[in-house]
Amino acid sequence: MSTLTTPRSGRGLRPNRFGSTLVLIIGAVYCLIPVVWVFMATTKTNQELFSTLTFIPGTGFLDNIVSLFQYADGSFALWALNSAIYAIGGATLSTLVSAAAGFAFAVYDFRGKKLAFGILLGGVLIPGVVLALPQYFLFANLGLTNTHIGVLLGVIVSPFGIYLARIYAEAAVPKETIEATRIDGASEFRTFTSVAVPMMFPGLVTVFLLQFIAIWNNFLLPFLMLSRDDTFPITIGLYTMLNRGTQEGLLWTQAIAGSAVSIVAILLVMSSLQRFWRLDLLSGGVKG
Repeated sequence: MSTLTTPRSGRGLRPNRFGSTLVLIIGAVYCLIPVVWVFMATTKTNQELFSTLTFIPGTGFLDNIVSLFQYADGSFALWALNSAIYAIGGATLSTLVSAAAGFAFAVYDFRGKKLAFGILLGGVLIPGVVLALPQYFLFANLGLTNTHIGVLLGVIVSPFGIYLARIYAEAAVPKETIEATRIDGASEFRTFTSVAVPMMFPGLVTVFLLQFIAIWNNFLLPFLMLSRDDTFPITIGLYTMLNRGTQEGLLWTQAIAGSAVSIVAILLVMSSLQRFWRLDLLSGGVKG
């Protein structure tokens, strides 16, 4: 049998590995170039911005940041606060709904389960753009336009989040553990909150992060739902700045600085949640 084992010298795989690495590097560079340009453009004055497209830093970083937060009596800070409310609140609620629904699909057997999950998978394939307009008309009839609640209700249910939660619940929550808690007299709610959620926590962090990024970058739903400046998230606020920038060129540097601040916020959230994925990998290594 040992003669049939493929040698592990890896000589035949080196070209493939090199090609894969090269493709990943090209993809990373392609994705990072616009981000790097935004940060470099944030440091440039309005004259430097339009006179050159190089990645050399400019001399207007502090002025751009100060003018950004002074724009319209500090509107950008309010937009950032609104984005945090929408993203943190919506991602938290969506993660709770995804955890409960995913756990139910993974643990319980009920009539119509396959049909319901099939419909759920169909929902994954539907772009959010298609649902934005029906959501607007529904919430308009309920009088929820121009409110934070209207935006939050539109992002609570995530079919992809529920799908991920089910997959992770099936992998991380042993059925024997569920049965043991039931034998001990724990209610289904207690089993879910005290046993299943801690086991699913690393996977739920992934659901939270995906939802946070999606809501933070969401444009169409807030654009349709909101018309008051004090309810705008960063995406809509920067859009209004860019529209005014066609008549007032000085606003371009402020809008770019706002984009950089928005990117930094996402990077901070990702870096703060990364340790939970590392803990999940370590626990998997110990179990193995």
